[in-house]
Amino acid sequence: MTDEDEKFLRRAIELAAKSRADGDPPFGSLLVGPDGTVLAEDHNTTVSQSDISLHPELKLAVWAARELEPAVAAATTMYTSCQPCGMCQGAIERSGLGRVVFALSGEQVTALKPPATAPPVRLEGPALYDEARVPVEGYYT
Repeated sequence: MTDEDEKFLRRAIELAAKSRADGDPPFGSLLVGPDGTVLAEDHNTTVSQSDISLHPELKLAVWAARELEPAVAAATTMYTSCQPCGMCQGAIERSGLGRVVFALSGEQVTALKPPATAPPVRLEGPALYDEARVPVEGYYT
């Protein structure tokens, strides 16, 4: 962890505090280009915009995929106040970002929350392999 990494993580934490002050969950993120320039930053707006997908990591990954050339994205670092959730991690991987630096781990965030009250979602599958593979097979070649 460099002094520069700590500086950008502190900015992500500032964005998280702004998010909380605005009535949204306390999460913030920024993208820093290979030359150290802040390319974009955002915070959580899931409550204020009534959209459960509006995590800052997801919004910045979508922005990067649309706006950055693949080589630039691969040299970009996302700094985020907390470890990205599964949804955001998938988007980050698909966007081609090269590095993520986070302040709190997922376990640390969970420890700061009250116990979950919603029952876990049941996942069932795989099923219908022969039928389901038809639209996918050959797409990635």
